[in-house]
Amino acid sequence: MTEKNVRSSESRIRVLIVDDHAIVRKGIRALLSEADGFEVVGEASNGQEAVQRAEECSPDVILMDLLMPVMDGIEATRQITSRQPGARVLVLTSFAADNKVFPAIKAGASGYLLKDSSPDELVRAIRQVHRGEPSLHPTIARKLLQEVAHPAELQPAPEALTAREMMVLRLIAQGLSNQEIADRLVVSEPTVRAHVSRILSKLHLASRTQAALYAVREGLTDADEASAQEE
Repeated sequence: MTEKNVRSSESRIRVLIVDDHAIVRKGIRALLSEADGFEVVGEASNGQEAVQRAEECSPDVILMDLLMPVMDGIEATRQITSRQPGARVLVLTSFAADNKVFPAIKAGASGYLLKDSSPDELVRAIRQVHRGEPSLHPTIARKLLQEVAHPAELQPAPEALTAREMMVLRLIAQGLSNQEIADRLVVSEPTVRAHVSRILSKLHLASRTQAALYAVREGLTDADEASAQEE
């Protein structure tokens, strides 16, 4: 490889594509192959794979879908940004609902783009995020501006949680780790992670600590009740 080619390779933005639909991943790969300055270094079909691939490939930018099996994009973003503080995640999804937007950004996403965006908008967003600049779809930007100007009282809705999610929330409040909760409920640790992610999303919370405080405030920490539900 010539010196010129080496410099060209080094200047490319390394991208990891995360989406559970193969046709979407293939389409984005084809698009970036035609644009200047990009290199697709990997793909993942769910959040758990994304976390693993992000560690293996050290991409500059991670294109992250939100609704995926095994682990959703919000939890994957949270884990990636906590393990790799310099990681830049650009959410690419079809959903603009508040219960997706705010948790994704709180989880550490640097940008939020909708899938109805044009190819040029996607390329521009990747470059912005790579430079350390936020990149938001106009719809998402309006939501955030409205939230800043008129903060909504997001009322957590415990009735929206399933019985199993309520059980997991109580165990979080008792200080149990994901693995300890998995052992208690006789399920896998990834299953518990998925429950925790859904709980945070439904309650509009950003962390396990906030979830524990919420459970305490709402009187959901009765250990006897949690034990009774397990039996």
